[in-house]
Amino acid sequence: MAQREDVLRLDAQWAQVRSGAARAAPAEAEALLTELIGALREPARTDPECAARLGLRLGDLAARRFAGGDRAGALSAVEEGLRHAQQAAGHAPEYARWYARGLINQGVWLSWPLSDEARLPRYPLGAEAGSGPSAMERAAGERALDLTRAAVEVWAGLDQRDPVNRRGLAQAKVFLGDRLAELGSAEEAVAWAVDAEGGFRRLLRAAPGPEEAQEAEEALDHIGRQLELRLRFLSFDSLVSLRAQGLLPEPLLPQAVVAARIQGVAEPEIAARLSLGAEQVGTMLEVTPWLAVWRFEVRGPDGLWNVQENPWHGVTEVRNRTAEDIGAELIRGFMTSADYPGDGVPWRVRVWWHDEGDPAGARFRAAAGPDTA
Repeated sequence: MAQREDVLRLDAQWAQVRSGAARAAPAEAEALLTELIGALREPARTDPECAARLGLRLGDLAARRFAGGDRAGALSAVEEGLRHAQQAAGHAPEYARWYARGLINQGVWLSWPLSDEARLPRYPLGAEAGSGPSAMERAAGERALDLTRAAVEVWAGLDQRDPVNRRGLAQAKVFLGDRLAELGSAEEAVAWAVDAEGGFRRLLRAAPGPEEAQEAEEALDHIGRQLELRLRFLSFDSLVSLRAQGLLPEPLLPQAVVAARIQGVAEPEIAARLSLGAEQVGTMLEVTPWLAVWRFEVRGPDGLWNVQENPWHGVTEVRNRTAEDIGAELIRGFMTSADYPGDGVPWRVRVWWHDEGDPAGARFRAAAGPDTA
């Protein structure tokens, strides 16, 4: 008993350091955490609380390793921690929450290479676009997806009358949407994000305290930005499917209409398949601009593609025009300009929506000249 109490006192001491309530030099904090993890190992064999805390503290060690750039070390620590956390999860709701959060963290660290510096998906169109992740990255992403689905199941199995559990479930669904987006499953990612949005809105309606309300508002802002981004990578059929399932929120309808028009869908078809009035669609297209971003490249004698200068590498705001409209107009201008290299020289153009990026994500592409088929 004395040993257990000593270990729990040590854990409480670490909790103070971890939260910032007690100060400790980096080396001192590292030594304390190492000592605590060692002290928890023996009682964790038979004591659910010690097992849960060992899982939690191995998670802390993983976070420190990850912050220090040691992703492999972080994954090793969190993997071990999750074994202990799973062992304890069925003994108390709090231990189950710790386990679910550990699953989400492991998913984030596994999938890290699938996102860019802004934490946006590197491969939003998936492997099918021809420039997807490596086999190893994709395997890690699939594992991250499985772990995050497991976290959603853990949260869903807890008492949903408790707002802590409802918030945890909504947050887990946001992470699940992120993992799906990284693997190119944009439609499913949107569906989970909309589900999570509904959860946070219900939490706000329950009149939470100021801190919880602010957290929910921040989550809703994040989800809103993610949804706007993900709509840019959905086919019209996916937009129609989401609308039919009630998973296309009203505030996003103008964005969805613009997305369809950029793809070349005619206004009457947009109205019919998205269950909107013709006037509604016309108004949305007139008042909702999109950014067309283009880049012309000409192949030099050395075989390298050279990006052309303005106006053949630029951006402009447009309304009610398709990507093909923009591309065709640019090509006409280029071919009659002094910058046109001549019919025997290979050149190409791509037009993106909002951001220049992966060639596979271009809304319009064309090429001319030898060997550009």
